[in-house]
Amino acid sequence: MKKIRKYYDDFVEKEWMRLDKHKIEFEITKRNMKKYIKNNSRILDIGSGPGRYSIYLSQLGHKVTCVDISENNLIFAKKKAEHFNVEIEKFINTDAINLNMIEDESYDVVLNMGPMYHIMEVENRRESINESLRVLKRGGILFVSFISSYAPIIDCLKKYPENIKTSEDLLNYLKDGKNISDDLNLGFTDAYFINPHDIRPFMDLFLINELKLTAIEGLSALQEEKLNNLDESTFEKWIDIIYKTSTDPLTWASSEHMLYIGKKK
Repeated sequence: MKKIRKYYDDFVEKEWMRLDKHKIEFEITKRNMKKYIKNNSRILDIGSGPGRYSIYLSQLGHKVTCVDISENNLIFAKKKAEHFNVEIEKFINTDAINLNMIEDESYDVVLNMGPMYHIMEVENRRESINESLRVLKRGGILFVSFISSYAPIIDCLKKYPENIKTSEDLLNYLKDGKNISDDLNLGFTDAYFINPHDIRPFMDLFLINELKLTAIEGLSALQEEKLNNLDESTFEKWIDIIYKTSTDPLTWASSEHMLYIGKKK
């Protein structure tokens, strides 16, 4: 976890700006939040980063607590909350497994949107979901996001197709999903990428009823830059199409991110 903590401590501003660059991810996620989160909810944002979703949800009137492994992220989030004149209930510096300072069944909604990207071992991923469910009220809503094992291939196609070394480098992500950072692999920190079809069997292990499993970028991933440059009205029309088609499993391999939404039994 030290490498992951250092990565996010070092790139706070980059992470804050990331969703300006990835507008589709931001807008599709917000639409799902608006649909499934009731008014005046108490929300725990685990892996809150610099606070983009926490601040957005606070602006809607929800009571939000930020949890993040990066202390620098939380310091930044606090400053941004003050800038936007919203109140965040608490800022807790811990990882997604060690939530013992939080009482059982104390939140209406739990966001686990980020931890699954970086927890390398399946036992620890299970523990993170179990902890999320422990602090979630019965009948509460859980959001869990994942990076697809197809994401590195999509990213290479979008940004630097001419720089592909061997197909083995990219296809290996489809085998075990592990990205281990080193001096030759500095683009991202240690990460786990999941095959989209493995998400449902994984989440079926827990006491939760699935409400939705959807791609985030869906069919749009390779055209992200073009869509970002459209006028607002045209962009919104494409967001409508992406939102409505992304629950179809046929679209999942073309998406970099997946989102699971469930209701605690």
